[in-house]
Amino acid sequence: MHGASQIGGVSPQQQIAQPAQKPQDSGRAPFADLIKDFVTDTSTEQAQAHQSVKDLVSGEANNIHEVVLTASEAEIAFRLMMEIRNRLISSYQEIIRMQV
Repeated sequence: MHGASQIGGVSPQQQIAQPAQKPQDSGRAPFADLIKDFVTDTSTEQAQAHQSVKDLVSGEANNIHEVVLTASEAEIAFRLMMEIRNRLISSYQEIIRMQV
């Protein structure tokens, strides 16, 4: 009856020795980390755009199209970040107004 003490081919001792799995092991990052990464990426894009403009003005860069493209991408990322911020603030204010 040795096989009867095993469940699914794993003995009770092996089941105890295994570490418990996290309940939320779905591979998703917490919302705060997601926002933090987005702000960091936006800041990096802004710095790259600033550097490309400096390079163009100093004569180190010759391709104005790349500079304009970099600046446009940074502007779009910044506008998106601001819209997300506005929506978060609006949602927070809506939650505050709710009556319990």
